[in-house]
Amino acid sequence: MSECTHDCSTCGADCASRNKPESLLEPQNAQSNVKKVIAVVSGKGGVGKSLVTSLLAVLTKRNGAETAILDADITGPSIPKMFGVHDKAMGTEEGILPAETRTGIKMMSVNLLLENDTDPVIWRGALIAGTVKQFWTDVLWGDVDYMYVDMPPGTGDVPLTVFQSLPVDGIIIVTSPQELVGMIVEKAVNMAKMMNIPVLGIVENMSYVACPDCGKKIFPFGESQTAKIAMAQGVPLLAQLPIDPAIAKECDTGVIELFNEDWMDAVVRAIEDCPKRKTE
Repeated sequence: MSECTHDCSTCGADCASRNKPESLLEPQNAQSNVKKVIAVVSGKGGVGKSLVTSLLAVLTKRNGAETAILDADITGPSIPKMFGVHDKAMGTEEGILPAETRTGIKMMSVNLLLENDTDPVIWRGALIAGTVKQFWTDVLWGDVDYMYVDMPPGTGDVPLTVFQSLPVDGIIIVTSPQELVGMIVEKAVNMAKMMNIPVLGIVENMSYVACPDCGKKIFPFGESQTAKIAMAQGVPLLAQLPIDPAIAKECDTGVIELFNEDWMDAVVRAIEDCPKRKTE
């Protein structure tokens, strides 16, 4: 056996150096053209990940972009309710048609396929991961400038499936102010690094309560540690959202598209400035 010259053009050997790792990316269907995919993640549940996903979709749509939400939280879907979408998804021979909100945001969620919104999804991990893939490959998304993927909490099957199967261009991490979340944020950042996907920034939810009389900020969870954590990880803290009963009401009544605050403007700018990631 001759010594390797590291010039594959003159060699016929089938070796590891010659072969690139096989891509696990799933192809879009012929009737989809999604330009940028942003995953919204959290290391733990209940921090407002679906709220942040919804607000990003609302704001980028309001800026004139074609926007979509892929609800990858299969066992805990909440996106349709936040937008007041109750009609079930329809299909054609070519694939599944996404539902649309009042302002034209496209969405696909398992709740749009269930007979009743309260029916539980009691599936094993492989079936859940396969459903997420089908939401990418089998839904006729059409032209979409920004697709937001609302992820389940943690670093398990579904996040791994999304990061490997979809051409994710960037990640937004959602957290809360407690010191405990430092470890959780670090896990999410480390997973993104392992998957070679850029973390665009952190959004801290439930940061404070604004006094309705004087406007003073009250910090019910104590002084936030998120800025220190973000700095330690080299990731920008893009937004700190208050606990606001008006936003909670908009979510509960399905009118999140009425949101009209500037809290998320820096997050939108980071997403708009995010370059398309090379996936080959």
